[in-house]
Amino acid sequence: MLCFLNLGKALASRNITIFLPSIYSQALHTSSPAAKNTAPTFKEPKRWPAYNNVIFPPQSPEEPRRPAYVCHMKTNIKYSPKKMWYLAGFVRGMSVDEAINQLKFIPRKGAEAVRQCIEEAQQLAVEEHNVEFKSNLWVAESRVGKGLTIKGMRRHAKMRVGVIKYRYCHYLIRLEEGKPPAKGEYYWHGPNDGPSLLDDWLAMMRRRKIISSL
Repeated sequence: MLCFLNLGKALASRNITIFLPSIYSQALHTSSPAAKNTAPTFKEPKRWPAYNNVIFPPQSPEEPRRPAYVCHMKTNIKYSPKKMWYLAGFVRGMSVDEAINQLKFIPRKGAEAVRQCIEEAQQLAVEEHNVEFKSNLWVAESRVGKGLTIKGMRRHAKMRVGVIKYRYCHYLIRLEEGKPPAKGEYYWHGPNDGPSLLDDWLAMMRRRKIISSL
């Protein structure tokens, strides 16, 4: 092998070209590298950012002003979608400032990703969507999407191996201009007082029916 390398260097210094068989060309690593890419491909959501390009028809003077909104996302977060779901539901319906302040005190890896996404969407709303005050926004939608799942190998006892899954997730958010709605308006909790709960229970009991009866 070394003799062929020395011969090639000597011929190259004198501008002499020599044609070697294919077996020697492979040994000298002169063939082109493999074109196949074995790295995993990360797919990102395409429909969510397209909502920023929607053009609405003009409004009449009698109609209330349509609030501005911005859709933003943070993709391929190295975090489980099931764990991120709790954080997404936690900030849903909050104002932007309240959501950022609350996420700073949550000692979870996904809380930092959610906070960064909210701050990026807040800056995007001011710069590109004509929102005057960045504090006049609230979290209208907060969702989680499943990303890529990479399977790995983990060593077990007695020379055995197991499968470990490395999960990624996408975080999608939509900020809307204005003040957040009241707690009872965004989430429907139903009646909370005693007489209303008793009436609902009595109505449910009266709706009972024996199957296959008159």
